[in-house]
Amino acid sequence: MMPLALLSRPQAAGFTAVRSESQLIIYGLLIQSLLMKSAWTVNCSEPTSDALLAALKDSTLFKTDVRPVYYQKTPTNISVSFTLYGILGVDEKAQIFDSFIWVYLFWNIEGLSWDPVECGTDRISLPRKKLWMPDVVINEFMDESKSPETLYLYVEQNGWVMDDRSIHVISSCNMDIYTFPFDIQNCTFTFNSYKHTADDIQLFFVETAETTLQSSLSVMKTKGEWELVDILAEKFPIPPEELNVSYDTLTYYIVLSRRPTMYVLNLLIPSCFLITVDLFSFFLPPQNVDRSAFKMTLIFGYTVFLLLMNDLLPVTGNSLPLINAFFSLCFALMVASLLETIFITNIHCGSVHYGPLPQWVKVLFLNYVARLVCLSKKPGDQNCDPEDRQTETKHYETPQREEKHKTPTYLELQKISHVLLSIRQEVEKHLKTDESTEEWMHLGQVIDRLFFCIYIVFLSVSFMTILVFWVCWYKKSASLL
Repeated sequence: MMPLALLSRPQAAGFTAVRSESQLIIYGLLIQSLLMKSAWTVNCSEPTSDALLAALKDSTLFKTDVRPVYYQKTPTNISVSFTLYGILGVDEKAQIFDSFIWVYLFWNIEGLSWDPVECGTDRISLPRKKLWMPDVVINEFMDESKSPETLYLYVEQNGWVMDDRSIHVISSCNMDIYTFPFDIQNCTFTFNSYKHTADDIQLFFVETAETTLQSSLSVMKTKGEWELVDILAEKFPIPPEELNVSYDTLTYYIVLSRRPTMYVLNLLIPSCFLITVDLFSFFLPPQNVDRSAFKMTLIFGYTVFLLLMNDLLPVTGNSLPLINAFFSLCFALMVASLLETIFITNIHCGSVHYGPLPQWVKVLFLNYVARLVCLSKKPGDQNCDPEDRQTETKHYETPQREEKHKTPTYLELQKISHVLLSIRQEVEKHLKTDESTEEWMHLGQVIDRLFFCIYIVFLSVSFMTILVFWVCWYKKSASLL
């Protein structure tokens, strides 16, 4: 355990997850070491740093080969703490968490002590290579530390050593990007001895995880894509029979949350705008405007947009983000919309060559489906009624029956009237749309309106489903962390 002088410091709020039996043993050993007068007690000739350093050279302080304990069966208790100073980056493809931390290690040189009045100070800084150093490492370390080397550490007058060093940590992290860009990641720092088992080195927490979180947030300078949400800590007890084969470990869980603003503005909002334009393109009349060319241009623009934004999308071997399904859905809807436009255009342009519309199609689409999509029936015939033409024909035929004396002039005029009536009927035949053609064109309008309604329903349901998945998975990830 740590001395009272160190326990009163802000960083040392107290130890957590320590077994009561271990505490009693450690307290007993500490009291025993303080009460007994050992050969390692330093006596200074004068209260100066030179005199203290000369006295320390004669003690076991500079013996770096073995652990500083009376008996090698006595474990060395090392207290560990750290402060997360900066989040330098998160690489989802390589599954790497890049950070900069300050690590604090505290341990005791058993039996070492001196009188601060006699020696002139209660602590002294000494070169790191002159003391025995614990081989505590971070298991997730993936690369060489590029942080500046710290050459010195402090030794307290009661034998406690405080090692404070900065580490550039490039660590592995198992990341789940399913809810990107609203994802929460959980990266771990596992501290343990590289070589010494639990019967030689035992690790303890200097402070609670909440204190570590608050101190990290207070000194953190990076304000990038990721923000620190929480820090959790855990220590798993080791059975006594496994102390000589297991390593004592302290596990910190670093909970990170992505700031999604950039991805919402650069990915989601433009994609929603493009799918909205495609939705409103159904209001373009296919018989008068080349709607298919407009939709093909829209698909081409969306493809270029996805190619440009491809670097912003994380890709891992574990899973694909849900946003990829969102983009694929938008692209599929645009393609389906284009195919429907091609089909409707083909009906409108080729209706003059089609035969009569089947009766079941008339009943199903022109009656029921047309009313379902709120599309009125085809407009009534605006040309002359056949009864009117019959009346007009009778108008020309009546004088013929009533005329008793047929002169040559009358006969000639009668021939001219018949020719004019035939011409009029031919003109009306060409000007008036054939009833079958009108039915086919009306069928195209009904199908177009039906697909428009299906498009709206499917788009709304799909977007709501994806949104629900996002929210539920986000809450699930947050609860698990």
